[in-house]
Amino acid sequence: MGHMNEPNHTAAVADPWPAPLATAPLDATVTIPGSKSLSNRYLILAALSADPVHIHGLLRSRDTDLMMNALRALGVTCQEDADDPTTVTVTPPPNGVFTGDTEVYCGLAGTVMRFVPPLVLFADGPVRFDGDEQAYARPMEPLLFGLKQLGAHIEYHGQEGCLPFTVTPPKRLGSADGKPIKIRVDSSSSSQFVSGLLLAASRIPGGVLLRHTGRTLPSLPHIRMTMEDINAAGGDVTMPERGRWLVQPRELDLPRTVAVEPDLSNAAPFLGAALIAGGDVRVPNWPAHTTQPGGLLPSMLHKFGATITLDGEPFDEINDCEMFDDDFSGTLCVTGDGAIRGLGELDLSAAGEIAPSIAAIATLADGPSELVGIGHLRGHETNRLEALVTEIERVGAHAEELDNGIAIEPVGDDALHGAVMETYADHRMATFAAMLGLRIPGIEIKDVQTTRKTIPDFTGMWTAMLAQHR
Repeated sequence: MGHMNEPNHTAAVADPWPAPLATAPLDATVTIPGSKSLSNRYLILAALSADPVHIHGLLRSRDTDLMMNALRALGVTCQEDADDPTTVTVTPPPNGVFTGDTEVYCGLAGTVMRFVPPLVLFADGPVRFDGDEQAYARPMEPLLFGLKQLGAHIEYHGQEGCLPFTVTPPKRLGSADGKPIKIRVDSSSSSQFVSGLLLAASRIPGGVLLRHTGRTLPSLPHIRMTMEDINAAGGDVTMPERGRWLVQPRELDLPRTVAVEPDLSNAAPFLGAALIAGGDVRVPNWPAHTTQPGGLLPSMLHKFGATITLDGEPFDEINDCEMFDDDFSGTLCVTGDGAIRGLGELDLSAAGEIAPSIAAIATLADGPSELVGIGHLRGHETNRLEALVTEIERVGAHAEELDNGIAIEPVGDDALHGAVMETYADHRMATFAAMLGLRIPGIEIKDVQTTRKTIPDFTGMWTAMLAQHR
């Protein structure tokens, strides 16, 4: 199919890109674009709604452009505001039936390849899905198995359980007795399988009872985010027990206007820079209460030794926020003095997507760290655990894979050295390398533009942050 859905590129950047060294403590304010996770969930729910929805603060990146183009292929109108491309009006197809006999290009976006196929349940014909070559290795079978249990037919055009494939909608949707359809999936390798099925389940006559069959359930906060967003759209999703969800049949209708929070996971490299370089980094519009896994960042950075405040109030632990209203947002400030404590063991199962940023900080710490609960990262854009070990070793530190994570043994700054870092077409591996480059001279990063996946101008934002110093 070719890369027909690429967004506009930002200005050309040298390849490999010389990562800038921090030469003074920072004193920077960084405005983070909207959350990719929320942006793509809102786009899906808007497409399933009864009326048009105006989304403000939408992240504009490769992943969200791929999502909008996927929805357009299914007959959804996504209209950008001429003066503000982060404001998009989504108009669902008339009568709620999506256009079939079409093709969707997923790129390397997990939310597109896992959230859009369930929409074909409500299409008038089959839809073929394809993506980047790297996407062919990403697991898809649990989602597709769930769709089969709902009556869809799946035809593979390559390796079974992976892209590319075609989904054909069922001739009849819903159970014969009007009770919830029971489906079972193993979501051990990605919470997106559960989220993708939940997002569509409200439209299924009789509803759905979904059970996770695996031993581990990664990124539960992402599933809670999905549930909250569905319920905000008029749905009724509950989790009677861990790993079991009941979705009542409901007509979805998002509020006419919704606003997207900043992407808190994308704040991780910038806030982590305060620890690595020393000084202060501030992020405006930080929500005191959020379903984003990145909301756990303040407590993790505090464990490394950072001082954390939200609008000047101590914010040491993410759960200690009773002083703030539910809808409060303010400026989060992270302050570091250049010293970084080793973490010992840290369970990242709830926020695996920030593991590369945490690994970069741990590589520069004064003691060892074990990041656990993240075995599922082997199935992300790349095998992130293997990639992290390779790149940490490349600069002279020590790391090894564990069954469910990674162990990092720092060696001290004097033993570290520059290198040309691989990014594996993975945006978080690129930001990981840039973080190391703050303290290690001579770091160069291949294909830093892979960061366009979620941050449209990472290199510009990174350089601007470093220009703000004491």
